[in-house]
Formats: sequence, structure tokens, C-alpha cells
Amino acid sequence: MTTLSLASVLAENARRRPDKLALVEGETRLSFAELWQQALTQAAALVKLSVRPGDKVALMAPNVTEFPRAYYAILAAGGVVVPVHLLLTGEEVAYVLRDSGATLLLAHAANAPVAAGAAAEAGVPLVTMGPAAEVPGALGRLEEFAALERPLTHFVARQAEDPAVVFYTSGTTGQPKGAVLSHLNLVLNATVNAFDANHVEADDVVLGSLPLFHTFGQTVSMNSTWRAGAALVLLPRFHAGQAIELMLREGVNTFHGVPTMYIALLEAAKGSDGPLPALRLCISGGASLPVPVLERFNAAFEADVFEGYGLSETSPTASVNQPDYGTRAGTVGHPVWGVDVEIARAEVEESIELLPAGEVGEVVVRGHNVFQGYLNRPEATAQALVEGWFRTGDLGVKDADGFVSIVDRKKDVVIRGGFNVYPREVEETLLRHPAVAEAAVIGLPDDTHGEEVCAVLVLDASHSPAPTAQDIIDWSKEHLAKHKYPRRVEFTDAYPLGPSHKVLKRELRARYH
Repeated sequence: MTTLSLASVLAENARRRPDKLALVEGETRLSFAELWQQALTQAAALVKLSVRPGDKVALMAPNVTEFPRAYYAILAAGGVVVPVHLLLTGEEVAYVLRDSGATLLLAHAANAPVAAGAAAEAGVPLVTMGPAAEVPGALGRLEEFAALERPLTHFVARQAEDPAVVFYTSGTTGQPKGAVLSHLNLVLNATVNAFDANHVEADDVVLGSLPLFHTFGQTVSMNSTWRAGAALVLLPRFHAGQAIELMLREGVNTFHGVPTMYIALLEAAKGSDGPLPALRLCISGGASLPVPVLERFNAAFEADVFEGYGLSETSPTASVNQPDYGTRAGTVGHPVWGVDVEIARAEVEESIELLPAGEVGEVVVRGHNVFQGYLNRPEATAQALVEGWFRTGDLGVKDADGFVSIVDRKKDVVIRGGFNVYPREVEETLLRHPAVAEAAVIGLPDDTHGEEVCAVLVLDASHSPAPTAQDIIDWSKEHLAKHKYPRRVEFTDAYPLGPSHKVLKRELRARYH
């Protein structure tokens, strides 16, 4: 068996470029050697706290230094990281702890109140990180335990196929499931992101504003950045104006974000008279980036945006627009090196029937990035992994040139009068209305047509006069087919967002049902 550890991403940088800047967060500035030594010292403390190779350690922290340091400490000790996203209730955190079989919870002081209750409920020991705070039931602070230890001389060896991280899916249907990613999955995904897909350079400076507990931020912003030896600048909480200020101050030239972040940056740029960051590389993922947003961002920031696609189960990157292939707006580019992305007949679930170019079907993925399966859920794993392919649940199409486009989530498609309406297509059209800043399209039950198309819009405050719902409907009739234009239009100031800033359409459907 081949040994491989995700911890080597940081360890190799400490060996090859020890004095190079690795991490910036507030006043904290750490070189690769400093960060790795701190991680090894915390790893020694975890071993003293009885963390053994293969043990699952839950990690609950915002985008601050404590997250990557503890993340690599867990890996160095041979443990498996179970990231906990910060919007969960105590009950939901307790579920993750129990379901994953976590033997320890590491929680930042800012998250200690929720963490303490969850740890007590699940019967899992709690260790805090960051500022000192009185936390009932906590064993103590990780930094204090580490101060008593000498760093490990080397990280604990693991097999390439051993679990490295367990990501819990959002649980849109039923309880969240733990997607098990191996060291091989995550090392290779970081490598192809850095060198084959995105051409990251060692002197790049990357803004880490995506949540690190989420697969996009963790692999693309953190692990891929450090795989290339570049610097990561953390922003604990995304605010567009603060992000622009931080990017200018630290010389950031690379931005990773989801569409709502790009929209927010555009709004902030519109209200700013000062300079904007000089961005060399921008990556969008997590949800489909509307072409009008991409075009406006290109114009405002004079920067190309490379849109990509992936899921927790695919480490996450499966395909992305890449300089080697050229980019095509509205697509998610080509599969990354060593990965196949194809379109299969969606109605056939027990086998994989691949479709020719130009036909819409379910996106299926196979390759080194595909997860090991769902933790302790063989039936769910068998449904998702069919004949070596992972069924994503997304609908897409592949053109004759090999560019993949995501049409929509299978569950988000609106079926009106027997006709499929793809929300993304309607959203793209609505965003071309001069008064519309953001658009989300959902299907709502309808006695006559089965489902009706509803558009939930955020208007551009600078546009006057503001259109009425009927104005939008009338405009849509001129730009969309009869079965596609929204018969119902609602306005909102903000959308409900998930931890990765994706619009939660299930909550919109519940709100406007």
C-alpha cells in the first residue's frame, strides 16, 4: 500500500520554502515553517489527548488562523477532519458528532456556546481554541495543551485511500450524510487545481473569504493555494467593502467566490471612487454564475472569471474553465486532469447510459476525485456510485467542443404543464433587466399546471422608478417562451443563504408556498 497524507501539502512547503509567507489573518503573519511547526506541536497535544490514527476529530472555527493550524494538526496526528459549519444549531452539531463517531471536538472560542451544548449532548470531549474563555465542560485550550509538548518530528503516515476529511452534505432531503474523502482524493484535487486547471503561481496572494469548513474554500482556497506555495489572506467574515480594502492592502491578485460574492463586489465597486484590486485569477463555483454578472465583473475589475463545477463528493473540483482550453461564458469548462465528466440519461438510475453531445441529462463524474462513499450508509452510497460513476443529481449538457454546462439541479427544475423550465435560463434572462440586481427562480404548486414559475428578485436600488411585479412579468413575456416566463414575481431585500453563500431555494419555496 502507498502511504500519502494531505498533511504533506503544508509539510513540503515548510521544507522547500520555509521562510515564505504562508498565512495572513489580521495582524498575524506566518511563514510556512512557522505554521507547520505550530501544527506539529498541536498534533503532539492531540496525540496526548488520545487522538489515534483514523480517529475523527470535529473542527468548528471561522476563517481565522486557528482553523488551518488545527486542520493540519489533526492530519499530522493521523486523524480525520470533520468540519462543522457554523450555521448549525447545537442539536445539528450534536448529530454530526454522533453520526461521524467523532472522538473530540475542537471549537473556536467564538463558537464555544453552541459547541459546548452539542458536545455535552453527544458525549464528546471538547477542547477550545483561540482567546481564553470560560467554557463549561471544556477540557481546556488547545494552545495550552500544545505549550506543554514538543512538536512531532514528522506527521503520522497514512495510506492513500485512508479517510482524510468527512464533509457533511447540506441535507436537502433527509438527514445530512457524511461524504468520506481520502488523502488521495484531496491531494490530487489540490494538485490539479493548482497546476493543471488554474495555473497558480508561488508568488500569488489569495483571498480566503470562502468558509474553510466548506469544501470549496477548503480545497480550492486553502489546500490548492498551499500546494502551489502561494500565500493565503484570511477574511473571517465576507463583506464586499472590507474584502476590497483587504485585497488592496495585502496585494491580493486571486479571488475565489460564489455568485452572490461576485454580485456583492460589483455593488461595492459601484459605490467606490477608489482603486479596485488588480486581480489576475478569479474562480467561481458553488452555484451557476449568471453570464450578465460575469460580463459586468469583467468590465468593472478588468479580470476574467473562470467558472468551475464540483460537489463535496468530488473533492470538489470536477470541471472548470481552463486557460489551456479557452473559456466559454455560461459553461463550467472541461474536466480537470484525470477526471471524466459526462452526461447520462437521468431517468435510468440503476445503470449509466451516456448521452451524445447536445443532449440534456444527469451529470456523472468518475476519477481520482470521487469520494469513498457516505459514512455508514451503504444504500445511499450504492445509489450515488453506479458502475464507477458518481451521479451528481445535476442536469447538464456537453457541447461538441467538450464544454460542460450545468442546466440546473434535478430537484430545482420546474415542470409547468408537462414542460421542463430550467430556473437558470429564466434567471439569466431576468438579470438583463436594468432594474434587477439578483434573481432566483423557483417552482410553486399550481392546480392547473402542476407547478408555476415564480421569480424572487432583488432590485437595483439605484434604478428609478422601481418596476412593479406586473412590469417584470410584461417584460419577461417579450424575452421568454410562453411556458417559461414567471407568472408570479416577488421582491426581497436579501435571499436566505447557506454556509457557502448559495441561495437556499428550498427556503424560498417554503416562504412563498
